[in-house]
Amino acid sequence: MEETVLNNYAAELDIIGRKAKAAAETLAVTCDDIKRKALECMASRLEAMVPELLNANMRDTDRAKENGISSAMLDRLTLDEKRIGQMAEGLRIVAAQDDPVGKIISRTTRPNGLEIIKKSVPFGVIGIIYESRPNVTSDAAGICIKAGNTVILRGGSEAFNSNKAIAAALNRGAMDAGLPDGVVQLLPWSDREAVKQMLKLDRYIDLVIPRGGEGLIRMVTAEATMPVLKHYKGVCHLYVDEDCDIEKAVRIIENAKCQRPGVCNALETLLVNRNIAGKFAPAFADVMKRNGVELRCDKEMAELIPGCVAAQDSDWDAEYLSLILAVKMVGNVEEAVNHINSYGSHHSDGILSNIESNIDYFYGHTDSSTVYANASTRFTDGGEFGMGAEIGISTDKLHARGPMGADELTTYKYLVRGTGQIR
Repeated sequence: MEETVLNNYAAELDIIGRKAKAAAETLAVTCDDIKRKALECMASRLEAMVPELLNANMRDTDRAKENGISSAMLDRLTLDEKRIGQMAEGLRIVAAQDDPVGKIISRTTRPNGLEIIKKSVPFGVIGIIYESRPNVTSDAAGICIKAGNTVILRGGSEAFNSNKAIAAALNRGAMDAGLPDGVVQLLPWSDREAVKQMLKLDRYIDLVIPRGGEGLIRMVTAEATMPVLKHYKGVCHLYVDEDCDIEKAVRIIENAKCQRPGVCNALETLLVNRNIAGKFAPAFADVMKRNGVELRCDKEMAELIPGCVAAQDSDWDAEYLSLILAVKMVGNVEEAVNHINSYGSHHSDGILSNIESNIDYFYGHTDSSTVYANASTRFTDGGEFGMGAEIGISTDKLHARGPMGADELTTYKYLVRGTGQIR
């Protein structure tokens, strides 16, 4: 029986892959006007299918309640007319953006007369595996199509019916604009074995992007036979330098830690210069206490902050995603950068300082996708960076880093024009 199920997955996945690949060949040479129209039609389909989408979502939420899902997770899962409207509006925002495909990155003419053009092109077929809200189905599909890619989606099992209905509406909307069937497809199974087989479809899928917990991302990285664009953790740091505006620094730290502690760009570790620690600690500790933040301090900071918890070695690379903050005293900017590069996740890290040379050092030596000076790490977000919707935040170095919009879902090729040259 098990072998039969596996064979059925393989046969169906081959059909899905071939359909996506064929559609990708058409989409790669589709002009931006048609892609814009497709995204507009996709938005209209979502709005026209509100009753069907809400009915599908109700089946998911009813099952989730029976399984004892937390109120926070239930809220993330639940759709209503307003949220569906926001999904449609997100597609229209992406539609209005400049086309990321066909950009001339460079143009050179060699001494022998050969003209060499480096031009942005789509990847082809992108697989996206996610454990998140149903709106990710719409966001991901929209960004992929804007960048000229078809997409194969696999959402979380808790949102299976919602994702299935949304994906069908999006694919139908794209077809309304003249795009081929298969630009948006969702795996019709919810178990992990189907995911593992999907990750072997490198003959069809050009890139896979996992969005979810660290366990999911490590599984995808281990199983995939195609390139993986990933983001493991958000262990974000701020360093309070020896000369800084303490009032401003505390306000930035409060925002970075407390505004939304459960997201990947929230602050997890604070580093404090020894020369300012005595003046900084009282105001900082008071604001953290007012926000209900548990401070886990090293021995030196603990002497300045009564009632804190003693930090353990495991705290320095922890992603708490809650109102817990690790705090450590350091001697200078060099020591701060060394700590960040040793324990951080290369996501978002910043310096709070009035010393330009220290800011320059921090910028130059911190090995993170996004490096801040005198601002909250909470700005690491596609919307805040002017990208509209985002596909995720990459902590990789190839090929994209940081927030990823439509531009990051393109690659490039060289176009070489000659007049009969031979070598």
